[in-house]
Amino acid sequence: MVAARAAEPWAREALFRRYAPMANGLALRLMGHDRDLDDLVQESFVAALRGLGALREPQAFAAWFSSIVVQTAHKLLRRRRLARRLGLYRPEPLDVDTLIARDAPADVVVELRALYTLVDGLPPRLRVPLVLRRVEGHSLDEVASLMGCSLATVKRAVAEAERQLESALQRATPVARRGP
Repeated sequence: MVAARAAEPWAREALFRRYAPMANGLALRLMGHDRDLDDLVQESFVAALRGLGALREPQAFAAWFSSIVVQTAHKLLRRRRLARRLGLYRPEPLDVDTLIARDAPADVVVELRALYTLVDGLPPRLRVPLVLRRVEGHSLDEVASLMGCSLATVKRAVAEAERQLESALQRATPVARRGP
């Protein structure tokens, strides 16, 4: 870490090689298959390398860097949402069929399509904490830390995302499958 802080190219490359798979995986789960995924990871590394001097505990690099990836993804999602409203961005359609097993039962396919479509359509303030909590498996405290916001904000966002998710699932699930 000392060599990376001193801008030694070999040390920075070693950090990249070690943490790029983690960053790519996290970015993929936050963004889905996206043409800008590599750029997001590179932008996160640039921010991390610029801020290495502020990192007090080198053993905390992974968690610190994860928060940079999360915040970079969140910013990108917010910018895209605004650009879409202004007619300046057209999202690539989500190819749900590539995410669902071919032999999945029809009722499961319906539910998964609803889930993927909903998560893709959630505003970033709901999408990011939901993915961090339900896909990444982070505690609410960890989600708040990764996003750089309060625990109360995260709790509200996850609860609202789950309400929207449940509502979408109820609309997509045939009446015969619903319980009493």
